[in-house]
Amino acid sequence: MNSDIQNIIASVGFPIALSMYLLIRIEGKLQTLTDSINELSKNIISMR
Repeated sequence: MNSDIQNIIASVGFPIALSMYLLIRIEGKLQTLTDSINELSKNIISMR
């Protein structure tokens, strides 16, 4: 795993590798947030 990360950093540079890592990590959290917002709006509609 470490050698994979080192190869990515060596080939694309540290800022790009860091950006890719952060985007991959945040994607799951954004999906969870989107699902929660959708569920909340359904609940609000059903209360009317």
